[in-house]
Amino acid sequence: MIGEELEIGQTRGFPWICIGHDQVSNRLWRVAAFHLHRVSGRIVVMDWERKVELLAGAAKYDVSCSSSGSRRADRAPGLGKANHAGLCHSWSDDGRCILLLKILLSNACIHECAYCVNRCSNDIRRATFEVAELVDLTLNFYRRNYIEGLFLSSGVVRNADYTMERMLEVASRLRRERFGGYIHLKAIPGASRELVERAGLVADRLSVNIELPSGRSLRELAPDKRRQDILEPMQCIADQWQASREERRKWRKAPLFCPAGQSTQLIVGASPESDRHILRLSEKLYQRYQLKRVYYSAYVSVNPDSRLPPPGQPADLLREHRLYQADWLVRRYGFEAEELLTEADAFLDREVDPKCAWALQHLDRFPVEINRVPYEDLLRVPGIGHVSAGRIIRTRRVSSIREEDLTRLGVVMKRARFFITCGGRMPAGVRLTPTFIRSQMLPALRRGPGSEQQPNLFEATQPR
Repeated sequence: MIGEELEIGQTRGFPWICIGHDQVSNRLWRVAAFHLHRVSGRIVVMDWERKVELLAGAAKYDVSCSSSGSRRADRAPGLGKANHAGLCHSWSDDGRCILLLKILLSNACIHECAYCVNRCSNDIRRATFEVAELVDLTLNFYRRNYIEGLFLSSGVVRNADYTMERMLEVASRLRRERFGGYIHLKAIPGASRELVERAGLVADRLSVNIELPSGRSLRELAPDKRRQDILEPMQCIADQWQASREERRKWRKAPLFCPAGQSTQLIVGASPESDRHILRLSEKLYQRYQLKRVYYSAYVSVNPDSRLPPPGQPADLLREHRLYQADWLVRRYGFEAEELLTEADAFLDREVDPKCAWALQHLDRFPVEINRVPYEDLLRVPGIGHVSAGRIIRTRRVSSIREEDLTRLGVVMKRARFFITCGGRMPAGVRLTPTFIRSQMLPALRRGPGSEQQPNLFEATQPR
């Protein structure tokens, strides 16, 4: 093993060893890049295929990997291209980019977070990629059309700066190899401002995971983490992103900083905070740090711990789904968190979506006349979105809209019919009372028994 560095780490009684290969020639690194584990007194050799399996599997709990919002020019003879509306001109049916290599640099970690499968006290197999390994893997996967970009996170190895520097080196080498595809990097809480600023110049998106909705829960479940270590990188990204935008107004060739913005992730259900608390926090994050998205992840039990919900309890996917719906109303429809939830009713309705729930609590504002109501009020009608509201505005400029026209304009009548009038008349058989509307809505919104279909954005899935 001439010329290699030898790294040795300790995770509370579980030693792991990684042979580096940064100084090994390209021809030899595949042979030299072994990861060694001491298990029951013997050494187990781990090749890159096993590392991919282990570290890609460990990355599945991080949900904040949207890749929209970035534009990166194609510079021949470079490799790949990121576009602001997608990645490599490939979109899924709902407009999201697809096929990112989602992987950890390492699942070794010095922290003891109660909810994390990679916490340092867990007796699990550990693996760590070398920088050259991961760069080569990404480029080769891209050339074979297996992936369209890279989502890279990591456990904290040694300290935050060391881990962030290794992740930054992966992204920097990819760019030096003229890789133009999408790159999403996790900014490690506690990493220096300089490293975060450098990361924003090579990555399309950065994210710092808050994970827990309150400082109290963070102290209880992740005692090694500090709230300030999470918020400082978020502030740094927000400041640099704004400065980059202003600089590009003056000089259009100024370097891009994190063109797809930043995001974060909240774990829902590991701690006792209400939906109101979580939604208010998300609203403040959007306002203060110009976040593109807050992702919600229903808590999945991976560790037995008295501080957490009992093992075997299923993930509350319906609660996660409702929070995404409410978040969408805050981001795109002009709602405020305080409108959707109150101190007396701090959890989202599990029977109907948040927009319908709000409308049922504010029946004094309905019905609205579809031919006269302003655009902003149209958006508050259940079953009417930006597209259908725009069509209504354009259509009524030239003719009066009738009830039978609404479905053609994209209005979802199974929800909207309870809250509108056309020419002063409500649809036949409708009564404007909460009990009647809820009783009529629920049969139309519930899925059939035994269905495995994922919920639609504003469809209910289970009764309370």
